[in-house]
Amino acid sequence: MIALPAGFSPQDYLALERDAEIRHEYRQGLIYAMSGSSDDHDEICLNLIELLRQKLRDSGCAVRSGNVKVNYADAFFYYPDVFVTCDERDREDRYVKRYPKLIVEVLSPSTEKFDRAEKFEDYQQIPTLEEYVLINQDRMQVECRRCVVTREGEKQWETQSYGAGELVQFKSVELEVGIAQLYRGVSQTG
Repeated sequence: MIALPAGFSPQDYLALERDAEIRHEYRQGLIYAMSGSSDDHDEICLNLIELLRQKLRDSGCAVRSGNVKVNYADAFFYYPDVFVTCDERDREDRYVKRYPKLIVEVLSPSTEKFDRAEKFEDYQQIPTLEEYVLINQDRMQVECRRCVVTREGEKQWETQSYGAGELVQFKSVELEVGIAQLYRGVSQTG
């Protein structure tokens, strides 16, 4: 990820993004041009979107692809690969959502480190987020990070990983699917 010169305000970023030919993400005053993705990356996203839409149709929840931004307190604006919001407040803005309950990123070699670390740290600030899922595009591996509340009332994140032959649980939306369904049509799943 390559950043443009620093010092952009969230308002500057949104103005730039309105007219941009390529998408950019924003984090703490820096703007990053987004790279393209592979057909396997896209296939996984489409498979998951299809499964989520079938499950959540007529539920009041919306499934969104990597074309709609997620934001928190103007600290960041990201384009998650897939996310779900069930919060009515997210109907107010057609371009930016602030109350997702599930966010999914399909890992790319160029973004994996950032998705696992800084992006996850940022997403944890969103009070409505229940689950953050990382899907490996090169092998059948799904990592679900779930927010749980301890007996003391503190939030903490627990991780559950899934591999070939297993059923993946997206607990935030009560969806269970065979991992092979997520990777249907994907060429690289060693």
